[in-house]
Amino acid sequence: MRYRWLTVICTMMLMLVMSACGTAGKEASMSEGQKAGTGSSSTTEASQKKVNTEMGEVEIPVKPQKIVGLSVVYPEFLYSLGIVPIAVQNYHEDFPSYLDEPFANTMKMGIGRTPNFEALMEADPDLIIAPDWWSKKDYDQLTLIAPTVLLPQRDDWRDELRDIAKILDKEDQAEKVIQDLVVKEKVAADKLHNLIGDETVLYIRVMEKEIVLHGENLDRGNFVHKRLGMNPLPNFPKDQTAMSVSLEVLPEYDADHLIVQLDDETNPEIKKKFEDMLSTSLWKNLKAVKEDQVYMVGGKEWFNLGMSPLADEYVIEDIVTAFEEKNN
Repeated sequence: MRYRWLTVICTMMLMLVMSACGTAGKEASMSEGQKAGTGSSSTTEASQKKVNTEMGEVEIPVKPQKIVGLSVVYPEFLYSLGIVPIAVQNYHEDFPSYLDEPFANTMKMGIGRTPNFEALMEADPDLIIAPDWWSKKDYDQLTLIAPTVLLPQRDDWRDELRDIAKILDKEDQAEKVIQDLVVKEKVAADKLHNLIGDETVLYIRVMEKEIVLHGENLDRGNFVHKRLGMNPLPNFPKDQTAMSVSLEVLPEYDADHLIVQLDDETNPEIKKKFEDMLSTSLWKNLKAVKEDQVYMVGGKEWFNLGMSPLADEYVIEDIVTAFEEKNN
């Protein structure tokens, strides 16, 4: 009888031990599963976020690695925020010199009314950012390639930069870009005023089919005349942003200094057009030509002037250097 009780007691103790081990194992397993589940949920939540766009709320990666910025200025906005886009639309065959090195591995997709969808698919982006005025008609096709954020049209590039920065959680960096440029503009304006005082300046853009004079009311002319403080011609129409003129009309706008940009310095037709201008008496008798106050500036480097902080920063250095060389 005594041995029977000992057997029963041992059996019960063994069952209790096994039960405890099983419970502990189950709890450990549940704990690990809960942790793993929580981590997985947290990771999912952390990797995606919802943003407001012109097409409503869109879910995008929190930290996109391969971004495409459609339009010729969005890539510059991205780079000013420290992001090298994986593919870009490009007007010129080569990048402007200030993007040549950082964009060495960036795909060029050309420019057109419709994006190069084949190139976009090859680039395999995880985020596409585009202005709605450029890409709204292509939105459905773009979303088949990657989450697509359409942003509103803005009159000021600073607001465009802020829109993109908000999407990418880089608002502070955008404000620093804007403020740093303000400081550079002020320093340049002071230098230029010391060099030429109140003498007048006209910014001319030679294009394939026309000669365009830029006034102070929009982008390029605004940068030259308002942000850098260079005096416009008093007879330039105040309500005009820019004017297309013939060579015969140019003497009516006879400024002390001429800033001349070839729209594309590699285009043979534009080069020929300008060479023909140089040989005419109309050109040779301009005040700035006779006084050797003509400043030739880059085409692709000035292409986004007044529309991008990178282009504006380049132009500040370019124009100050050009005026210092002739007026010191």
